[in-house]
Amino acid sequence: MHKQYKSVSPTDDITAVTTENGHQPRKHRYVRKEGTCDVVFRHVPEEWLLFVNDIFTTLVEIRWRVMFLIFALSYILSWLFFGILFWVIALAHGDIKDHTTDPCVYEVRSFTAAFLFSLETQTTIGYGFRGMSENCMIAIIIVTIQDVMSCVIDTFVIGIAVAKMASARKRAQTVGFSNCAVINLRDDYLCLSWRVGDFRRHHLVEGMARAQIVRSTAHATGKMDVTYEDLVIQQRDIILVTPTTICHRIEPGSPLYKMSLVDLRKADFELVVSFTYTDDSTGILHQTRTSYTPAEILWGQLFQEMIRVSRRHYRVDYILFNQTAKVLVPEVSAEEYEHKKQLRPSPRHSPRHSPHGTPRLSPRSHRQNHENFLKPPKVMVELVNDSQPEPTISTAQEDKHQDTLTLPNDLTSTEM
Repeated sequence: MHKQYKSVSPTDDITAVTTENGHQPRKHRYVRKEGTCDVVFRHVPEEWLLFVNDIFTTLVEIRWRVMFLIFALSYILSWLFFGILFWVIALAHGDIKDHTTDPCVYEVRSFTAAFLFSLETQTTIGYGFRGMSENCMIAIIIVTIQDVMSCVIDTFVIGIAVAKMASARKRAQTVGFSNCAVINLRDDYLCLSWRVGDFRRHHLVEGMARAQIVRSTAHATGKMDVTYEDLVIQQRDIILVTPTTICHRIEPGSPLYKMSLVDLRKADFELVVSFTYTDDSTGILHQTRTSYTPAEILWGQLFQEMIRVSRRHYRVDYILFNQTAKVLVPEVSAEEYEHKKQLRPSPRHSPRHSPHGTPRLSPRSHRQNHENFLKPPKVMVELVNDSQPEPTISTAQEDKHQDTLTLPNDLTSTEM
């Protein structure tokens, strides 16, 4: 029986698992550890048109360095564009050639001066050296248009920057999963467990856990089939105040019910887990995801306790968040383990210790035994001659004996 239990580590004999064609090829994750999907889209119809129509979402989803580059170019190109317009106006009005005439824009006699005037106008610096005059209506219209465009660009920059900083992806980074999942016994059932914790002190509202088994099958033609199987979780709704261990009981109907330790090492699937919640500070819906490969599911491991109680509050030690300890777990499948439990003999009580081993006495027999116990012993006296031994006194052992007096033949009743 002891050989059925074994504790394993995440790297034991994993590289030794081979297939008919040799070692298993390394496959890419469907979902990375940080929660992003390892999927690339190609030949999307009207891809650029879709991105331009939803320009705000496009700018929110791009990386920060690309966003800074786009915003910097938007300002610089707008300054340059309106600077060219002011330089053309000054050139057409003759301000560059004749410095004695009343100019459209004061102190704009070259392209550099026109560019600086455009920059000062859009950023509302107002050095007091260059300014508009009443001589050119077209220049006044261009300044008005530039002011409106400046407000539009500022609105986009501020709104997108705030949206990116308040993105759900950033909040999801403070809610993490354990590096591995474990399989152990709980209430005499094989269970698959993983741990989730919030690194912030603020509580999360309406948290719900979910898990799926993702299997991908590649065909010789290059076609890829992806299937999903849901795992039933014991407690899906969680208020994540302290780190919680999410448990899936491996019972009939579970995709892991017929999978033993050897089968798990050879399996080709990906366990994708997620936790969807609402932040009580912002009211924004977030989701944190990660995935576990069969090599990251530890058989015969148990998460260490990381919550301690002090006099004032509970203490959570996150240094133990990913720490596990070895436990004794049968390395057979849950189906075989349940079958062995049914065949396990139930403990039998010996007749001496069993409450039904001794027959119950009736009240009458109990009363008779009590009376016999209190009844004095019966005595039998024998009178013998002097030559015979001394009379003996014996205790009667049976109820049929009566008190008798035996006399010798040579004695008469008168002599007695």
